[in-house]
Amino acid sequence: MEFRKTAFLVALGLLCACAPSEDTEQSSAPSTEPDATVTDGLDAPWSIAFHGATALVSERDSGRILEIGPDGTQFEVAVIDGVAPSGEGGLLGIAVRGAQLFVYYTAADDNRIERFDISGQPGDLSLGGGTTILAGLPAAANHNGGRIAFGPDGMLYATVGDAGNRRIAQDRADLGGKILRMTPDGRAPADNPIPGSLVYSYGHRNPQGLTWTPDGAMLASEFGQNTWDELNRIEPGGNYGWPEVEGIAGRAGFIDPVQQWKPAAASPSGMTNVDGFVYIANLRGERLLRIPLDALNHSTDLHVGEFGRLRDVAVAPDGSLWLLTNNTDGRGEPAPGDDRIVRLELGD
Repeated sequence: MEFRKTAFLVALGLLCACAPSEDTEQSSAPSTEPDATVTDGLDAPWSIAFHGATALVSERDSGRILEIGPDGTQFEVAVIDGVAPSGEGGLLGIAVRGAQLFVYYTAADDNRIERFDISGQPGDLSLGGGTTILAGLPAAANHNGGRIAFGPDGMLYATVGDAGNRRIAQDRADLGGKILRMTPDGRAPADNPIPGSLVYSYGHRNPQGLTWTPDGAMLASEFGQNTWDELNRIEPGGNYGWPEVEGIAGRAGFIDPVQQWKPAAASPSGMTNVDGFVYIANLRGERLLRIPLDALNHSTDLHVGEFGRLRDVAVAPDGSLWLLTNNTDGRGEPAPGDDRIVRLELGD
């Protein structure tokens, strides 16, 4: 906990990387050491994305998009109109494609995805008017999903929770409890598993992490109910079981997770991978999980309790990892300066 109380250190330009691993991993697994607080004083931050070398951060309750300067200075890029924060809902995931920013947020009656043009130079970025590319996603005080990311195929993927209505996760005509795949304009690609539908996989409760391995495999992290949180390898058209099963069940017709954890030790949110390891930020478990890509059923706990609740982890342009804390989301115990972005140095 001592590092959480350190002074604001800075230096976005000296980005660095970290990778988690398990007890069974070989000595090639890199060590991780806290290197600096990139910025602090964030208000319930949710997602990190990079526009070139410039970091952008979403704040759930304020609806703000922030730019983080090289010295950690925060610049307000925009406040997203229509964000209606409630419980776990609000301004959630963000993704960048070229000079466009995509945002997933909770409005008064639904969750939706909008696209904005980014203009200006670092330190003075701004957003143009928003274009809604997808609306009508189920919303509630919890289980909103909210992660968006572009895959190696150039398509936009979005995780959508069941919004507390578990039955819709098995209804392939409903977009709740799903991972969606769409064009940057929000249309269903011709090669989606269900013709004319955005649904890419179903049977999800509240997925909140997406990443792709170097060979193109898609991985997703998911909050369970009371029994098991999950790491899933996503197959097009796959049924991941919720609410019929939770965790590894071995039942025909459902795809089991490649790894599971008790919710008290996990509650996995944002995730990424670099240099042969997957990294998952965990909220309730207050730890960073490191998982070798060649052994997805193994994991190592890193920095347990050191920074509090962790919402997102992202690879910075120089290959380093940035860790986003989430102690001001109403469920954590904020330390002085929370919330913050912590840079972790990747060691030999």
